[in-house]
Amino acid sequence: MNLETIAKLAGVSRSTVSRVINNSPNVSDEARDRVQIVLTQTNFQPNIAARSLAAGHTQVIGLVIPATISRLFSDPFFPLLIQGVSSACNSRDHSVMLWLAEPEYERRMIRQILYNGIIDGVIISSAIINDPLVDALQERNIPFVMVGEPRAAQHINFIDVDNDAGAQRAVMHLARLGYKRIATITCALNTEVGLARLAGYRQALYLSGLQEESALIYEGDFSTESGYQGAKRLLPIKPDAIFVASDPMTQGTYRALAESGIRIPEDIAIVGFDDLPFSAHLTPPLTTVRQPVINMGSVAVETLIDAIEHPERPVRHVRLPTELVIRSSCGLSLHSQIKK
Repeated sequence: MNLETIAKLAGVSRSTVSRVINNSPNVSDEARDRVQIVLTQTNFQPNIAARSLAAGHTQVIGLVIPATISRLFSDPFFPLLIQGVSSACNSRDHSVMLWLAEPEYERRMIRQILYNGIIDGVIISSAIINDPLVDALQERNIPFVMVGEPRAAQHINFIDVDNDAGAQRAVMHLARLGYKRIATITCALNTEVGLARLAGYRQALYLSGLQEESALIYEGDFSTESGYQGAKRLLPIKPDAIFVASDPMTQGTYRALAESGIRIPEDIAIVGFDDLPFSAHLTPPLTTVRQPVINMGSVAVETLIDAIEHPERPVRHVRLPTELVIRSSCGLSLHSQIKK
């Protein structure tokens, strides 16, 4: 079934059928009704690929996550982000192409696809500092949005939360409860999020009049195993509280403390960052900084589509609010939220 056949059945010209399909106002009501009846009766579906090429857009968005398959399925952050991206794309009649940007051969494939014009734009999540993929997108003038504030942010669209302020709030909460030797297990420090949450930790210590000790800082990599190793490394130094900069790492921290016979919060208080679905079901439930992951994905899609459709508009920097969700891992049984 093609436009010529539809036109013949409806008794109109091919150009009239084309205008109806593309919702052009330059069609009489009578002709539009006749074409719509034929389209319904024949269950006609336009060739989306051909329409996309004609319009100069494919309505396909690339989502790049710099992670291995094992991390994608072990870290609940990414499924929530993908959920937000997919829902927003569905509501805007766009499709999503997902890449896990590790190892290097996958990055080479991404670059090939960028040059082939298959996608309209790209969302990059959790990129490392100075990621060459960002340079490639800028060189090709391909619209893109980063989930996570980049270092050179002035010319780049990004969606993020205030990681610095969220971490500072979490650590100051521990300080207000009277904890003096507050350690941290950081996110990977080759990422902006890792550096921002570490900066928030340091600022909270300074504002609380507490001494920073390099021995109380352990660099993790977002994984449960790094949380486990970090806790094992910190225990001999005897901190009385630990700020763990991502909730997946807190799972490893809990396991290490349990193996060592350390009670939470009686011996060591724990505060995390993310408030992923499992956080409330740890034993004891985790005090943590909540970030709106699904909403981050949705806003990233809306920002990218706006950049695609209106390239003349200035770049957008969106920071979404966080909340400190207080549970019992830091010494309180109060289940309330302190809003930012």
